[in-house]
Amino acid sequence: MSQHRPAAGAMRGGPMGGMMGAPPAKSKNFKGSLRRLMAELRPERNALATVLILITSSVTIGAFGPKILGRATNEIFNGFIGQKLPMGLSKDQVVAGLRAKGETTQANMLAKSSVVPGHGMNFTSIAHFLLLAILLYVVSSFFMWIQAYLMAGVTQRTVYRLRLIAEEKIGRLPLKYFDTQSRGDLLSRVTNDVDNIATSLQQGLSQILNSVLTVISVLIMMVWISPELALISLIAIPVSMFASVKIAKRSKLEFVAQWDWTGKLNGHVEEMHTGHALVKVFGRRQQAIKDFKSLNSKLYESSFKAQFISGIIQPVTQLVSNLIYVAIAVLGGYRVATGSMSLGDVQAFISYSRQFGMPLAQIAGLMNTVQSGVASAERLFELLDATEEEPDRKVSIRIDRAKGEVVFNDVSFRYVKDQPLIENFNLTVTPGQTVAIVGPTGAGKTTLVNLIMRFYEIDSGTITLDGIDTKMMTRDDLRRQFGMVLQETWLFSGSMRENIAFGSPNPTENQVAEAASAANIDHFIRALPHGFDSLLTDDNSTVSNGERQLLTIARAFMADPAILILDEATSSVDTRTEVLVQQAMAKLRSGRTSFVIAHRLSTIRDADVILVMDKGALIEQGTHQELMEAKGFYFDLYASQFSASIAE
Repeated sequence: MSQHRPAAGAMRGGPMGGMMGAPPAKSKNFKGSLRRLMAELRPERNALATVLILITSSVTIGAFGPKILGRATNEIFNGFIGQKLPMGLSKDQVVAGLRAKGETTQANMLAKSSVVPGHGMNFTSIAHFLLLAILLYVVSSFFMWIQAYLMAGVTQRTVYRLRLIAEEKIGRLPLKYFDTQSRGDLLSRVTNDVDNIATSLQQGLSQILNSVLTVISVLIMMVWISPELALISLIAIPVSMFASVKIAKRSKLEFVAQWDWTGKLNGHVEEMHTGHALVKVFGRRQQAIKDFKSLNSKLYESSFKAQFISGIIQPVTQLVSNLIYVAIAVLGGYRVATGSMSLGDVQAFISYSRQFGMPLAQIAGLMNTVQSGVASAERLFELLDATEEEPDRKVSIRIDRAKGEVVFNDVSFRYVKDQPLIENFNLTVTPGQTVAIVGPTGAGKTTLVNLIMRFYEIDSGTITLDGIDTKMMTRDDLRRQFGMVLQETWLFSGSMRENIAFGSPNPTENQVAEAASAANIDHFIRALPHGFDSLLTDDNSTVSNGERQLLTIARAFMADPAILILDEATSSVDTRTEVLVQQAMAKLRSGRTSFVIAHRLSTIRDADVILVMDKGALIEQGTHQELMEAKGFYFDLYASQFSASIAE
């Protein structure tokens, strides 16, 4: 790749030291990200409406429980007092007797009660109230179980769509986006961050709805019982909210930092694992461990601060709730003693006050979950908002199979705006030609073939395929004409057959076998215990680099492309395997237009035309013999390699 191209390692810090950059200094658009996350729930609005109805019903039904239990308490209290009083007297007579004795407080309490002198507890009525309370709680719990089931479906369907959107987005991103991103951080956004969003929605959304509705319903019941005591309970709301908001503002900064460092750590681990052999060979293991410890420490610090600061919210709100509870218990006891409230109502009110404080504490406790989820959503939305490739034309030209004529006409391109790379480049490649592209590192060789396939968009000029401007074709139709064999042998975990068949949309057994035979890999595969069903993994030590390269050539045979691109396909294999690879590539190139990028000039002497590039410009062009006779740049390049070989 070109030296002018922004290096991935430089942009993301490289595998060793450059990932130590500080996390965001301030939180991003929390409210905007939260609204956008909620907007992702629109397809689930019917299910959410049902969830809201169920939560409302559950909370409303459950809210009557303490009031009914208070009625049962009154029955027990009245029965206990009534059986202590002499039978035959009316309540008014007993009250008058108490006043005559100067026991005014007891008289007032008895006057406001439903005590019947001489009558004990009405166990039938008590049982009726208890059974009714149990029934209400069972129905309330049943509704909550149903909403939890529905909410799980809402959450999982939402994150399923988010994963799908993220995967589709990755497919629409230009190659230059991946040049500037850490693969580990990108994977973290699509996996860890989406999972964290799921956790936040599952735990947070329904619980917050439940808590808010509980606060409203409980407040209504408290006002019904005693407006004065309800006013005291209301003090908890502004105090708790003030403390929660203040703490949450500080904690959300740490949550953003936490997930940022998580992505950086994942990127470091992924890079070090991928290149673990080279890390050891170059003696960088201790440095890699040191960098890991540094990143891990940063993640620990931000995670600790995020969890600790957000964890303060619940104890603070719980303290406020307990103080309110003490005040209500004291005032309630006084009002029972003075006869202004019944014991059952005070019991119910105290129960409501505890229920009133619990959802406030729950909401405060869920703030860390919400903050963490929104921080992850921000990272995911950054990916979804990344600039995409220019869309294909709505009206495009389609080629079933190209002949293979490629023409560059005054093409200019640069990776960085102020750093020219390819300027006014002209080239005509006739069908069936083998075009070798040589030049020093950074000359623009790989860039040239990337421009043909529209991995990057040219700044000016035109590139045509069979006389058709490639911009008039969709990228899929254009790239379907190409087959690639690269220096890096990308194979996926699966069988040999599956990896070879990857090159064709409708592969058959015979086609796979023929492709393997043409690529000189058939004998090796059949010698394996399971033949074509032998499993292959990315780090399979039983398959050499050369054998992996032959598998990629077999895959290219399966694709049967009109145009072939070979990018340093033999640079990492031994001499014997190189002969096999060269033979396989010769078969593959037969009858096809081919672009061969090579540093080993001895491998491209039989090319129909050799393009010599330097600093993005085409400086020489011709056959090997013609270029050697010209004694120009190519001659010097070839001579330097030959001299190096002799010296060795």
